[in-house]
Amino acid sequence: MEKPTINNASAFAAPVSIGANVLRGERVCAPRLAARKVATRAASRAPTMVLQEVEHGGKFLSEIALEKARKGTKIEKLKLEKDGSAIWDEIPELAELLRKGQTSWDDLQVDDLETRFKWAGLFHRKKRTPRRFMMRLKVPNGLLDANQMRYFARVLEKYGDDGCADITTRMNIQLRGIVLEDAGDICDGLYKIGLTSYMSGMDNVRNMVGSPIAGIDPEEIVDTRELCIAINDMITNNRRGNPALTNLPRKFNICVSGSRDDFAHTHINDVGLVPMVHPTTKEVGFNVVIGGFFSIKRNAEAIPMDVWLPYKDVVRFCETLLIWFRDNGDRKNRMSSRLMYMVDKLTMSGFREVIQEEFGSKFRRAVDGGEEYATPAPRRNVLGVHAQKQEGLSWVCGNVPAGRLTAEDFTKLADVAERYSNGEMRLTVEQNVLFPNVKNEEVAGLLGEEIMGKFKTERKGVSAGLVSCTGAQFCGLAIIETKNRAIEVARRLDEEVELDREVRMHWTGCPNSCGQAQVADIGLMGGAARKDGKGVEGVKMFLGGRIGEDAHLGDLKDKKAIPADIDDLVPVLKDVLIKQFGAKERK
Repeated sequence: MEKPTINNASAFAAPVSIGANVLRGERVCAPRLAARKVATRAASRAPTMVLQEVEHGGKFLSEIALEKARKGTKIEKLKLEKDGSAIWDEIPELAELLRKGQTSWDDLQVDDLETRFKWAGLFHRKKRTPRRFMMRLKVPNGLLDANQMRYFARVLEKYGDDGCADITTRMNIQLRGIVLEDAGDICDGLYKIGLTSYMSGMDNVRNMVGSPIAGIDPEEIVDTRELCIAINDMITNNRRGNPALTNLPRKFNICVSGSRDDFAHTHINDVGLVPMVHPTTKEVGFNVVIGGFFSIKRNAEAIPMDVWLPYKDVVRFCETLLIWFRDNGDRKNRMSSRLMYMVDKLTMSGFREVIQEEFGSKFRRAVDGGEEYATPAPRRNVLGVHAQKQEGLSWVCGNVPAGRLTAEDFTKLADVAERYSNGEMRLTVEQNVLFPNVKNEEVAGLLGEEIMGKFKTERKGVSAGLVSCTGAQFCGLAIIETKNRAIEVARRLDEEVELDREVRMHWTGCPNSCGQAQVADIGLMGGAARKDGKGVEGVKMFLGGRIGEDAHLGDLKDKKAIPADIDDLVPVLKDVLIKQFGAKERK
């Protein structure tokens, strides 16, 4: 099987004009951008910065895209004024000025603080935690090592109770409690350990999702790790930041599935790569699905592009599509600027022809799996202990309640990884942790570790299938608090009813659906409810979501929200579990 070469200098490295010193790896942080003073309202008090000349993201837009941006939304005009990529250099400098007392928080530009900082993965939580940030990373394929986990622990522990982390539904990590004074050093530290926070927010490509059991799965069609890393390197210029792809019309999601289980959820990504061996050539490649997304306005399942890509063409295909989307996507209305709207406009056949022309060679049509694929494959559950394809080895997956981790958790997880899994740990889209390559004779020892008493491997019940977005504890968009409520509701339900299977319950605090309520067996979305004639926090319920080869989005049970008070919600959910999922009341 021919695989792409993962170069240290991506296809975008030359036009970005980073400079030879950066490409040689002599610089830890991102390249210096256009010479300027640090962007504060009191910049005149700050020393002039001597900066290296580098083009910012707006310089890469086509004339058509520039014209659209000039007539576009407030965000488009903000990006034209100063591209988000400029922040990569300003963050370390602002941090230093703040530490030295040469500028103050009140001097920071509001557009930088609330919007452009997101290009460096820094999200100010003004409404919930003023002057503190969530830092979103990029962890392609959810692959972590013990050194990285110990770094997270060191970052978080200095913030005490304000410091914590979340595993996301894109196999990613979000660090919370960060102060701006530390942000530059944290970015440097992330780069040194093989990670980055650059290009993880706003109009950028989100974290690359693959299979959590890549390389160890007995039923694997393709190992997703190398492709996820290669695509991530192309997008981010090997984690240094890539101005050529920072100015997309809207966020963009790509995932690579490795088996028929579709652990990556291709049906809810802008680009989903579905593994398929070509029946004639026996090459390993991918059928492409396009346009899946969630939003307040619309939720759409990805649809077939009728294209089969050989493995070697995947990175170039993604690069081609991203450039085309950058230059042709809608910049007038952010509510209708995701990729699916372009497909609607062109039709799928027209879209395929346009991308084929940009790609420069004729696409092969999607291939049929034949009789073997006539019946959808049942989706396996990776939670628990499972035999790998390597003889004598197993993976162990533990359930992290609502995906929340502390500094102490990271330290203990790193210890477990070093003792049992060669220092490696993986994240799943279900917000869980997975240790690969555990010797069978050492599984019992791993399960006996203290941290595994917290992150259990039990595969039955509601807690085993629990997923939650950040919720109102930290997110200003959330209508309700989710994580703590989700954990308590699941605990109560597991105490009151018995299930012989996992029931996937997803919580999301608002219609943006970061918690992916529509893919769950039972999805709960924050909304306004009425109780005793008064407005209260509530949830709208989705039922019937399916994942895997026969994926389907769930349906809204009732437009009317249920009060989200635990004592109100538990009886309603208990009734649903008994009537629709075969639960039995515990005696």
